[in-house]
Amino acid sequence: MTPAEQRFRTPLPTTDAIIADPDGRIVLILRKNEPRGWALPGGFVDYGEELGAGCRREAKEETGLDVELVLQFFTYSDPRRDPRKHTISTVYACRVPSGSHPVGGDDAAEARWFTESEVPWDDLCFDHGEILRDYFHWTHTGHRRQT
Repeated sequence: MTPAEQRFRTPLPTTDAIIADPDGRIVLILRKNEPRGWALPGGFVDYGEELGAGCRREAKEETGLDVELVLQFFTYSDPRRDPRKHTISTVYACRVPSGSHPVGGDDAAEARWFTESEVPWDDLCFDHGEILRDYFHWTHTGHRRQT
């Protein structure tokens, strides 16, 4: 790649949703596409779309759930986080009412609830293990990652 080509390449913005219910369970999706495995619902932000709107859209497309954004949790930007290309993900902590039932759609073959002890840690895609460790640390201690 020439220096000019490198200069005009930029990372792609994405968003991921950590969807929790009142019992503290979180939703993961089983990806239909490569890389296969379990992941947080999320995806690429559309041109002209605000990050939070992209998060709500992706959550709805992949889980069928209408989520409430609780807070912008953290932005993950390691160039190696996605083996396909350099992405930057803004992750939101989200909530849904008790009794919500996720259903896999769009890029998700399946969507379901997991307690922290049930998370398939060895089968998570991307950097979603790191994200979930940060999230559960926050839920237990009240301290979020800062850098």
